Amino acid sequence: MTATLVLQPNREKSLLRKHPWVFASAIKEIKGKLRSGDTVDIVDSDGTFLAKAAWSPQSQIQARVWSFDQNDIIDNGFFVRKIEQAYALREFLFERQGITGYRLVAAEADGLPGITIDKYDNVLVCQLLSAGAEKHRSKIVWALNKCFPECAIHERSDVGVRAKEGLQQVVQTLHGDVPDEVVITENNVKIIVDLKHGHKTGFYLDQRDNRQIAASFAKNKHILNCFCYTGTFASYALKAGASRVTNIDVSDNALALAKRNLLINELDTEKADFINKDVFEALREYKANGSKFDMIILDPPKFVESKASLNRACRGYKDINMLAMQILKPGGLLFTFSCSGLLSSDLFQKVVADAALDAQKSVHYLYKLGQAADHPVASQYPEGFYLKGLVCRVA
Repeated sequence: MTATLVLQPNREKSLLRKHPWVFASAIKEIKGKLRSGDTVDIVDSDGTFLAKAAWSPQSQIQARVWSFDQNDIIDNGFFVRKIEQAYALREFLFERQGITGYRLVAAEADGLPGITIDKYDNVLVCQLLSAGAEKHRSKIVWALNKCFPECAIHERSDVGVRAKEGLQQVVQTLHGDVPDEVVITENNVKIIVDLKHGHKTGFYLDQRDNRQIAASFAKNKHILNCFCYTGTFASYALKAGASRVTNIDVSDNALALAKRNLLINELDTEKADFINKDVFEALREYKANGSKFDMIILDPPKFVESKASLNRACRGYKDINMLAMQILKPGGLLFTFSCSGLLSSDLFQKVVADAALDAQKSVHYLYKLGQAADHPVASQYPEGFYLKGLVCRVA
């Protein structure tokens, strides 16, 4: 017998709009016994069915919706259907030349809360970040085997957010033989993906389109690539004819992989610098010694971990953009990004405007950028939009 979660009066509006979250404050009572990850029927205060969800007692988001259909059963077939739907949504990507790495499942945006799955050639890498995902791990693996029998499956649930669900971090191979790394191709650029130790699931697929846009401006330019990670912006830029790319990151392993990425694309490593340094410190040094660049790429890690850290994060974004503007040549281009979901597009644009004011520069926004199409944003779940970017001409 499925347990029932009863909402407080007038707290069903978000579910009627098909938003997939129920917060603890919206819950009146629970009828029946529940364990973490179990499926629960959600009803309004009058007992009308609203959704089937996964129960997560240790999180502020205590229920994450699997389905708004009362007849759905959360079984192997459910996950097969959801994965097939997610794949169908992305099929158009494969019509583009050379896309062998993409996001297959984007959690709530694909109706699978807490489940992220990236496909790197013939390896599927999963992050299971919710109590419901944890509960149904074996079903998810079964469904992936059914849909992609040729693929090995690896889990990289080694992120701190699992603690909010009362879960330990997990890294394990779930099926087949998983190599340490694979090579994927996007837009005719080869990329080495570190499956076992790379950030997130191994790579940042969400910047694919933005890398290509940046490459379109790169010819004959000296580019400063900040927070370069494994240097994919650099590979794109040099392939497009950049005169030089200076890569900065605090990880020697990332910088070494960045150099290898240039080599497998048969690009001239003599046109690239690889500097292990804190980006804030490096930018201040460039300002002090009068260094100037034609184009700067700022793709920092997430600065905003919670609403409480938003103001501090805004100061960080402002400082780094101000410093970058001050070391651009007149008319230079700044590609600046934020992957912090809690920082809205409007606020990010305001932060960049404040940075321009402090830098005493005139800035025009040429493009507004976002995440690649395999990271879709569902209309009922706007929180799925997290990556925002601006292309700025700085005078």
